[in-house]
Amino acid sequence: MSSEAPARGVAARGVAARGVADRDRGFWGDLAAVANRSLLQLPRDLASIIPALFVPVFFYVVTIGALSGIANFSALEIDYKAFQLPVAIITTVTGLSRAAALVTDIKDGYFDRLLLTPVNRVSLLLGLMVADLTVFLALCIPVVGMGLIVGVSFPTGVLGVLIFIAMGTLWGLMYTGFPYAIALRTGNPTAVNNSFLLFFPFVFLTTAWLPQENLSGWLSTVATWNPVSYILEGMRSLFVDWDGVAIGKGLAAILGVGLVAQIFAFMALRRRVQNP
Repeated sequence: MSSEAPARGVAARGVAARGVADRDRGFWGDLAAVANRSLLQLPRDLASIIPALFVPVFFYVVTIGALSGIANFSALEIDYKAFQLPVAIITTVTGLSRAAALVTDIKDGYFDRLLLTPVNRVSLLLGLMVADLTVFLALCIPVVGMGLIVGVSFPTGVLGVLIFIAMGTLWGLMYTGFPYAIALRTGNPTAVNNSFLLFFPFVFLTTAWLPQENLSGWLSTVATWNPVSYILEGMRSLFVDWDGVAIGKGLAAILGVGLVAQIFAFMALRRRVQNP
C-alpha cells in the first residue's frame, strides 16, 4: 500500500475534526471567526480605506470654502458648513465594503473551500459586514470631528452627535448589499470596483448642494424621490432641534434602500452557495 493512503486518511480525519469543531461553534462562533479574519485584514487594505476619508474631506473643505460665504438660501436654517457635513459623511461611507476582499477569496478558491465545511453560510456575509461596520465608525468619527473644528455645533447635544454618526454608519452598512451582490454574482474585481457608479445618482441627485426649495425642474423631481434626500434632511435636522418626523423619514429611507440591497446580497450568496 502506498504511503500516500495513510497520509490521506490523516488529512481526512483532520478535516473531519475541524468540521466538528466548526459545527460546535454554531452561528455566533462562525460569525466571530469570519469577522475576526476580516478585521485582521483591514491594516493591509488601508490603501483603499484612507482615500475614502481623504476625498470627501477634501471636497467638504473646498465646497464650504467656495460657497459658505455666498450661500444665502431662504430655506436654509443652518450655516453651510453644517449643511454640507452630512454629505461628507454619506460620501465617505457609500460604496466602501469588503467586497473586493470577498472577490479575492472567490478567485483564490478560499470561499469554495469554506463551503466544504459546516460553517454557517449566512455568517460568511455577515462577518464581512461586521468589519464594514467597524470601518464606517472609524471613518465617521473624524469627519464629525472635522465639522466640530470648523465650527459646526449640535444643539441636540451629545445624543444628537451619536444619532448623526449612527445614521451615517447605518447607511453605509445597508448600502454594502449592492457591492456584495455584484461580488458574489460575478466574482469579478473590475465589476466590484466599478460598482461605485451606483453611488452617483444616490448621492448627487439629491439635496446635497441646495435645499429642496432651491431646486427646480427635473432635478427637483428626482431629489424628491431620492431616498438619500430624506437621509440628509434627517441628519441636518440634528443641527437645529429634535425633529422626530425628519429623523424617522431618514431612518425609513435607510432601511428601505437597505432592504433592497441586502435582499440582492443574500440572494447572490444563496446562488453562489448552491452553484460554487
